[in-house]
Amino acid sequence: MNNYIILFRERDGREGMHPEEEISRHRANWKSWFEEWSSKGRIAGGSGLTLTGRIIYENGEIVDGIYRIGREIVGGFLLLKAESLDEATAIASSCPIYEFDGYAEVREMQG
Repeated sequence: MNNYIILFRERDGREGMHPEEEISRHRANWKSWFEEWSSKGRIAGGSGLTLTGRIIYENGEIVDGIYRIGREIVGGFLLLKAESLDEATAIASSCPIYEFDGYAEVREMQG
């Protein structure tokens, strides 16, 4: 098995509010998805991320806030075990991030 990191990118949740019913359904879908892949021994860790942080630049400048590309942020990450990049991609393709217009980046970890 190889190790992969899945970066979940999405709009800043403070900008596009969803009805509570949709949010509840989305959370339930994530819970089911995590349970399925955890029971198969494929999830090695991961978490959603807060909206606070700091950026440290090469010149030593430190700025409060998180890195954004337009309105997009990294909302969380997942450590995944898979046989290949194709399999890791297939697993990530089945997650609920796409329900709220997010997307995932799949990358193999070195070493």
